[in-house]
Amino acid sequence: MSLQKDIQGKIKEAMLAKDAVRLSVVRGLTAAFVNELVAKGRKPTEELSDEDTLGVIRRAVKQRKESIEQFLKGNRKDLAEKEEAELAILNTYLPQMMSREEIEKIARAKKEELGVSDKSKTGMLMSAIMKDLKGKSDGGDVKAVVDSLFEE
Repeated sequence: MSLQKDIQGKIKEAMLAKDAVRLSVVRGLTAAFVNELVAKGRKPTEELSDEDTLGVIRRAVKQRKESIEQFLKGNRKDLAEKEEAELAILNTYLPQMMSREEIEKIARAKKEELGVSDKSKTGMLMSAIMKDLKGKSDGGDVKAVVDSLFEE
């Protein structure tokens, strides 16, 4: 069963469990899947690949993180907590992300491989690492690791 169908099946489970937050998240994802299909010029009844489905979920996670940050800046802890609850549910659908230590090993190896020695080439290094780690690591973590390599 595809990830998209699995998530759509969770709507009924959330309704039966009377879990309003989970229901809201799953319905939102289902709508986002349809939007993604339409944006790609496909029929809304078609199915996304698991890779495209994960892309939609990652965008939803990024939106929640940005919302949490803005709500905390605006002193709206109540709204931030709601977003955090939704973020926790979204994270259950994503594969486990790599730790900073694992990213650092790969970044050091890639730095040697590409022969990057000065800070002006960090963009090239970031690009190469992100291509290798697509979907396995958070971009913010990769950026922090790359920046730390040039501070040494």
